Amino acid sequence: MKVKKIPMRMCIACHEMKAKKEMLRVVKPKEGDVFIDFSGKAAGRGAYICNNPECIKKLRKGRLLNRAFAAEIPLAVYDQIEEDFFAKK
Repeated sequence: MKVKKIPMRMCIACHEMKAKKEMLRVVKPKEGDVFIDFSGKAAGRGAYICNNPECIKKLRKGRLLNRAFAAEIPLAVYDQIEEDFFAKK
């Protein structure tokens, strides 16, 4: 019997490898604004953040999305990520 491989991704805040389905994906398409990809399949450059509240805090403090996408990311995107994360808890 063949075992199905679980895709792993690295959190941009804590640098831990975790299962892709456990993480939140933020996408920056070639044209358009950065947004949260709940499906995990949107086209564009993706960055992953784990479900740890400490990682969500590090994300804003270090402006890690700016570094991951090599672009200026508006603070509204960080607000939306925090809002969506803490609303689910």
